[in-house]
Amino acid sequence: MATRTLHGLASAGRNILWFLRGVLGEDAYQHYLAHHARVHPHAEPLSERAFWKDKMDWEDRNPQGRCC
Repeated sequence: MATRTLHGLASAGRNILWFLRGVLGEDAYQHYLAHHARVHPHAEPLSERAFWKDKMDWEDRNPQGRCC
C-alpha cells in the first residue's frame, strides 16, 4: 500500500511539474525543436541560447499582457 501511495505521489509531482513548465513557457524550446523537425527537417535548428535570445527580443518588440 505504501509503495502504491508513493507511486501516486511521484506521478502527481511529475504532472504538476509538466503543467508548470507549460504555464511558465519553460518547454518552449522543446516545442520549437519538434516543430522545426516537422517543418524544416533539413535545416539546422537554433541553439537553445539563440532560441531564447530571439524569443526575448521578439517579446520586447511586441509587448503583450504578461507579468514581467
